[in-house]
Amino acid sequence: MGSGGLSRRRFVGTLAGSAAGVTLPAATACDDAPAPADTAGTAAPEATTPGTRPSAQTESREPSGPRPLYLGAYTSVESGGTGIGLATYDPATGRVTGTGTITGIGDPSYLAPHPNGRTLYAVNERDDGAVTAVRLADRKILGSRSTGGAAPCHLSVHPSGRWLLSANYGGGSVAVHSIGASGALGERTELVTHSSPPPGPGQEGPHAHQFITSPDGGHVLAVDLGTDTVYTYRLDQKAGTLTEVARAQTQPGAGPRHLTFHPGGRYAYLANEVDNTVAVCTYDPGTGRLTVGKEQSTGTGSGTSYPAQIVVTANGRYAYLANRGHNSLARYAVEADGARLRLLDTVPVSGDFPRQIALSPDGSLLFAANQRSSTVSVFHVDEDSGELRLAGEPFASPVAVCALPL
Repeated sequence: MGSGGLSRRRFVGTLAGSAAGVTLPAATACDDAPAPADTAGTAAPEATTPGTRPSAQTESREPSGPRPLYLGAYTSVESGGTGIGLATYDPATGRVTGTGTITGIGDPSYLAPHPNGRTLYAVNERDDGAVTAVRLADRKILGSRSTGGAAPCHLSVHPSGRWLLSANYGGGSVAVHSIGASGALGERTELVTHSSPPPGPGQEGPHAHQFITSPDGGHVLAVDLGTDTVYTYRLDQKAGTLTEVARAQTQPGAGPRHLTFHPGGRYAYLANEVDNTVAVCTYDPGTGRLTVGKEQSTGTGSGTSYPAQIVVTANGRYAYLANRGHNSLARYAVEADGARLRLLDTVPVSGDFPRQIALSPDGSLLFAANQRSSTVSVFHVDEDSGELRLAGEPFASPVAVCALPL
């Protein structure tokens, strides 16, 4: 895999072509699929991003009929999608049914919901990077804003619901946008480029890959693959500006990609894309300092398998890691209240190149977006053992790079 910015993001064989200079359409066209029920006047659910889940206190293991599933894709590549895919899934069987597409959104490769469930946000992973807001009640596009960098590949909503955090892979920067009462995005309030430390081995510059809020809400953390660093910031919730308070460095050349916190909030798990490892990290809520522990196996043997994303069950007992080159999901037992990961096994993903994984809100299903095979695999999750069982044939979805079950 090359070390260039945008080229690295799209080194997959099916992704050829550039989106440079493409202007995002302002209009949207949807089919007649039913929209989610409006949640106006109801309490806001806990904030989630793809791969995370609400707390055990708010979840229910009981199926409640078809649930919405949103699918991210690339639109500016051969055989790519035409926007954000719309589908539903059966919580009991895992069966996915396609219902249409929200068009007019370019390269929506990562998706995140607002805490109140009324608005969906997408990155536009292009040279002229942007983020877009969509009102879910009628699937109306509420507008796009520039991220100030190239190839934004991740975004999340601060638990307050007032700030959108995004990571520009190509430019190695992180951005903050305000969110209005309607869910629409305001002007960018902050843009920070990771100018130090120097790039790691094989990297020509910084590559911000993720931007999230800590479980305690006191800090926001940016994972940068190019500098082998996780940056911790304080977010000024009045001005939307960032102040760096700590840095945690991995082994040189590790290429950290994705960080997921244990429900207890004192430990987190870091997937390292380049050196094919995962590491347990300790987190100090008082200072925001993250300490990266010893690297561990991804269960894929020698060579690199480009580990992509790690998710943790709400009860904190199991973790799953997507291994793209190995086309598998590694299952870990989480021990010592989150302080240890013990590799149990790997399960074939029944697809090619699992770019992203996510647990359903009730924790009974795991979704894997398989980029090269253009499919989404669904697995039943055994609550007691953590074992995964494939739920039928994978669902066809063009260049599937994100699956967001709600």
